[in-house]
Amino acid sequence: MEFRQLQYAIKVAEERSFSRAAEKLHIAQPSLSQQILKLEQQLGVKLFDRTTTPLEITYAGERFVETAGRILDLTDQLRREMEDVADLKKGRLVIGSLPITGAHVLPAVLPIFQQQFPGIEVVLVEDTTANLEELTAKGKTDFTLLTLPLQDQTLVYEPILTEEILLAVPSDHPLAEQTGSRVNLLSLEDEPFILLKRGQGFRHIAFEICRRAGFEPNVAFESTNIEMVQSLVAAGMGLSFVPEMVARSGWAPVKPIYLSIEIPAPTRTLVVAYREGRYLSRPALEFIQIMKRTLSNNSWF
Repeated sequence: MEFRQLQYAIKVAEERSFSRAAEKLHIAQPSLSQQILKLEQQLGVKLFDRTTTPLEITYAGERFVETAGRILDLTDQLRREMEDVADLKKGRLVIGSLPITGAHVLPAVLPIFQQQFPGIEVVLVEDTTANLEELTAKGKTDFTLLTLPLQDQTLVYEPILTEEILLAVPSDHPLAEQTGSRVNLLSLEDEPFILLKRGQGFRHIAFEICRRAGFEPNVAFESTNIEMVQSLVAAGMGLSFVPEMVARSGWAPVKPIYLSIEIPAPTRTLVVAYREGRYLSRPALEFIQIMKRTLSNNSWF
């Protein structure tokens, strides 16, 4: 059994097709089919049912692919440890990030890291909270920037930053004249809200803020983009919640009015999350330390 055969079986299981898997692996389909057949003969079991379209994975195949994934992940971790011996002259760092957080945090941190460690390749993976937690739990990222609470119990985390969450209102809303005072959210239970779509961690935070105030938000519009949310609020389509770092940035072409919420003001905590027991490479540790130092300075955003 060879490592490439493990990789081949995993890719075929992911694609449910020999032709698509061969294309992704950049090898000829007959060669891929021959390697999988050879592997099945060595194991004495069928990994895939070739009589169906799309290809079906057998029970033995599921068990094989699951264990093969762990073996390849351990091999990758060993490789990363060996790269550390090279005194950070080369390596690869895979960082998962929420689009909102990454867009505001990473531009302040990446230039500093790459100036200090030019030989380290940095790969960014952006996705929804749910997908990022799954990827992180599978070891597909070195670490991921997420916000509490985490749903996957296999993840551990280090807090990086806690910031206030503000209420965004249109400039002609009656509350807009109360800048400087804090808003009682219960008075807004009949207002339309504009929130991020399902799968986004900040949507969950927004719902929890309303529920703690004693009501379920009336969701009028949804978006995957926080800048679109702000623009819709500014256009008078409803209210929303916005992290402080987003509110203080100058990205939105038309910005709403941002108001503080009554004490205790809601906050969100940004964390670095990774799978429990996973080896954190030296590049990962260095990046986390640079990020902590950068974010401790309130002038970064």
